[in-house]
Amino acid sequence: MAASRIVIENCAIATVDAHDTEYASGHVVVADNRIESVGAGPAPSGLERVVRRIDGTGHLITPGLVNTHHHFYQWVTRGLATDHNLFDWLVALYPIWARIDEPMVRAAARGSLAMMARGGVTTAMDHHYVYPRGTGDLSGAIIGAATETGVRFTLARGSMDRGISDGGLPPDFAVESLDGALAATEETIDRHHDTASDAMTQIAVAPCSPFSVSTELLMEGAELARRKGVRLHTHGSETMEEEQFCKELFGMGPTDYFESTGWLGSDVWMAHCVHMNDSDIAAFARTGTGVAHCPSSNARLAAGIARVSDMLAAGVPVGLGVDGTASNESGELHTELRNALLINRLGARSESALNARQALRLGTYGGAQVLGRADQIGSIETGKLADLVLWKLDTLAHASIADPVVALVLGAAAPVTLSLVNGVSVVEDNRLTTVDEDAIARETRSEARRLARIAAEG
Repeated sequence: MAASRIVIENCAIATVDAHDTEYASGHVVVADNRIESVGAGPAPSGLERVVRRIDGTGHLITPGLVNTHHHFYQWVTRGLATDHNLFDWLVALYPIWARIDEPMVRAAARGSLAMMARGGVTTAMDHHYVYPRGTGDLSGAIIGAATETGVRFTLARGSMDRGISDGGLPPDFAVESLDGALAATEETIDRHHDTASDAMTQIAVAPCSPFSVSTELLMEGAELARRKGVRLHTHGSETMEEEQFCKELFGMGPTDYFESTGWLGSDVWMAHCVHMNDSDIAAFARTGTGVAHCPSSNARLAAGIARVSDMLAAGVPVGLGVDGTASNESGELHTELRNALLINRLGARSESALNARQALRLGTYGGAQVLGRADQIGSIETGKLADLVLWKLDTLAHASIADPVVALVLGAAAPVTLSLVNGVSVVEDNRLTTVDEDAIARETRSEARRLARIAAEG
């Protein structure tokens, strides 16, 4: 059957391809779930089976945003422990998180996904690592929420096996055994990981962090991921306290420790990577290890300023992450475009650290790189999947900014007129088309209150 087409014309285009090709006024044609053409001026004449034609005057079209680090469950604990550093924040919140169950996780995932999708995210990920005993199918609930929302999705199936009694931070009843974590992770891969080029759901192996998992879980998790052909994800070098912890416990810093356990490589990406020296950055560049940069969370928890410009100069793949909404209450990725640029300019390279187009690249193609999907998403190019966002830039908020990319990155959050995932609309005129935002707000509010009551009862 001939392809059905969507034609978008008369808009500015930032392709984020290898040459940063841009058009002041151009077109994009989508055929089924692929980009058929992109270029200057109007779309080719004589196209057949055009089911929709959109006048993009006053708009900018970009690749869909790609979120590379998140913790959906934290949606039901937003606004708590607001004046803590990372370790104190974890100590304060782990006893609450240990009480989550399947309905809470489902509601939190729906809220997190809805917030991201309505703000231009077309590919999301969730690093879920809290699996209290007897609380239901948490991974299935998260994946179900992503399917319902209609976004492309990677579940980083996390795990923890180092509880308080073993020198870790989480309560003992919130951690899994080594064998249990590995078996559950493998089962999740077998049930849900899609290897197709246009896959909507993929799985990564994701032990939580050096201070909440054993060396054995890291090593055997890496072996499992490579045997199954999936990617690896964890937290790394987030704080100075983590570096001190690794040196005291393992006799080396986080990057050397990760390398000793098989956790550097082109199939690995790590969240934060704030405290990286020249040797660490060189090791990531040499091995192709990726980074999920989370500027708002790093600031919220006073973790520090990651050396993003140095990483990029060295050739390290870098994407952006919302991180959990207990450390980034806004829960959407546009903020990270802006904050990545602003916060990195407070570092050593000042005004040359990042520019608006580099920030947009981090949030699109860079994210696709670290998720291992740069061949399919992250730029507007013929043959790639039709994950696209049409941003409205002709309102008061952006009226006097001539450069549309600067308007998007440095201006106020732009309304999303249209967001396509796999060629299917998930946002129209700044409202989700796939789910009921108001119902999700009520549901998440109710589950947050229930969790607070359960945690208070102990």
